[in-house]
Amino acid sequence: MNNRTRTKVDPITLAVVRGALETTQREMTLTLEKTARSSVFNVAHDYSNALFNHRAEMILQGQDIPIHLGGLMPAMKAVAAYFGDDIHEGDVIYHNDPVMMGSHILDCCMYKPVFYNGELVFWSVCKGHVTDIGGPVPAGYNPDAKEIYAEGLRIPPVKLWEKGRPRDDVINFLLSNVRSRRDWEGDLRAQYGAVSIGERNLVALLDKYGVTEVQACVDELLDMAERSMRALIASVPDGTYEASAVLEDAGHGLGELCIKASVRIQGDNCHIRIDSPPQVPYFINSYEGNSHSGVYLGVMMFAKVAPPYNEGLYRCIHLDLGPKGTLCNAAEPAPHVNCTTTPMETLADAVRLALEQASPERAVGSWCHSSGINIAGRDTRNEEEYVTMVLASLIGGAGATAHQDGWNAVGPQCCFGALTSGDIEILEHSYPIQIHRYGLVSDSGGAGKHRGGCATAWEVEPLDHEMTVISFGEGRHYPALGAQGAESARADLKLGRVERKEGDEVVEVMRKNAILTIRPGERVSTVNPGGGGWGPPLEREIDSVVHDVRNGYVSAQAAEQEYGVIVDAETWAGRPTPERSARR
Repeated sequence: MNNRTRTKVDPITLAVVRGALETTQREMTLTLEKTARSSVFNVAHDYSNALFNHRAEMILQGQDIPIHLGGLMPAMKAVAAYFGDDIHEGDVIYHNDPVMMGSHILDCCMYKPVFYNGELVFWSVCKGHVTDIGGPVPAGYNPDAKEIYAEGLRIPPVKLWEKGRPRDDVINFLLSNVRSRRDWEGDLRAQYGAVSIGERNLVALLDKYGVTEVQACVDELLDMAERSMRALIASVPDGTYEASAVLEDAGHGLGELCIKASVRIQGDNCHIRIDSPPQVPYFINSYEGNSHSGVYLGVMMFAKVAPPYNEGLYRCIHLDLGPKGTLCNAAEPAPHVNCTTTPMETLADAVRLALEQASPERAVGSWCHSSGINIAGRDTRNEEEYVTMVLASLIGGAGATAHQDGWNAVGPQCCFGALTSGDIEILEHSYPIQIHRYGLVSDSGGAGKHRGGCATAWEVEPLDHEMTVISFGEGRHYPALGAQGAESARADLKLGRVERKEGDEVVEVMRKNAILTIRPGERVSTVNPGGGGWGPPLEREIDSVVHDVRNGYVSAQAAEQEYGVIVDAETWAGRPTPERSARR
């Protein structure tokens, strides 16, 4: 527990301050949603907002995207340390550099210090995934990059507003290095609006209660979160627990890579050591800030603690990412842009699996890993380039738990349900494309007593132009991990893939990351992986299997092969196969 002297606060004031902080974060989120220009922001919601105190500690994180939130803590400290005493009222700082604790260069973060009577009291922070970051490949994902310099624009901490005045020269410099200038500028202004809303609300809170009272409430909220996590860790038997997870061969000659996690529980402290192979000349290396996100996601999937969610949760987590120059603790100039999905999701799996060795009753099925596409081309309606990360293309299934099936179409593990796919009509209005399919994929959920969530398929065709398609991610060779005896007899049905089509005919199936050119009349379809199951499939209730078949989640063939249930499609009655009867 932090030993700083505490000012006692009454519970009513604490509740009001907590509510004001949470409302501020939500209002920042709504500001982004309603004012941003790109579909990545206003449709997919690929952004996160957080509030920090004057010590650069996260005092509130939104229920946003784990790949942003875990890494924001070391990033905020790096930015604050970089400027030191040269931080003034009206400053706004921008940053994306992974070498200085950023996640990846597409996640650009805005930091606004909040002053009160000349004193730095808070930081209002907003991170979002921009549509493009320059470099040789639209949307930033370059599977051919051998070093970070071939990926796009790195932005070390820089002031975009200084003492309230915009630095138009710097802003123009950034905008001149990206393809989607209008989208980029609109999203940048939306971020400025969000952090300004945060500042306005925090100042109003200080006007009402004063700095001393508000800071005392903030310190208590940090301590509440710390007590919650320490109590959870203390309930886990002392010892050292180890697990590993495999990073798929993406087809670039690197083979499979293994990430190992060693978790030592000692009282109410948790020590996590990560061992990963040397960094590779491929865009899946993860720098330190991003790897914090992967580890913390694995911890939170295991812990499932109640709010408040802030930096206090991680005070008892002691992290060793291994030596510099490794896959999960990369050193310049390692390429990295895919790191927020791969290897972050594998890293989270390894940490969670190690913790589950200590408390098997907390085991859950893994969520699907990201397997999506970015698209780019020239829009003949306005003769401008368009670039976008299609978040709808990577929506898969959640893992099942001891209590329920995994959610269908909820998103990849790295985002944990925070993304939205938006309306098809909005995407077709925004870009010169036609979307031929967006729906659930039968048999994609991992088999189990509780079934993994089903994935989606998303199919697109360009209109009157050539479209560049960049695929990224994994989940195309190994299905999402099941738990407690979950096993899929047809594991091939759970995998992701990218299909190139001519009309309705599939002409090529790809399971590696690549850059494609698609012409009118051709289509690209992303079929996503589903979530992992929980428990032996033959223990699933027959009525539940029938329900799944009737609703298209599971085919009649898979019901028989994986669950041992024969379903009559006329009467919608189910009966066990001899094998199921014998096992029961």
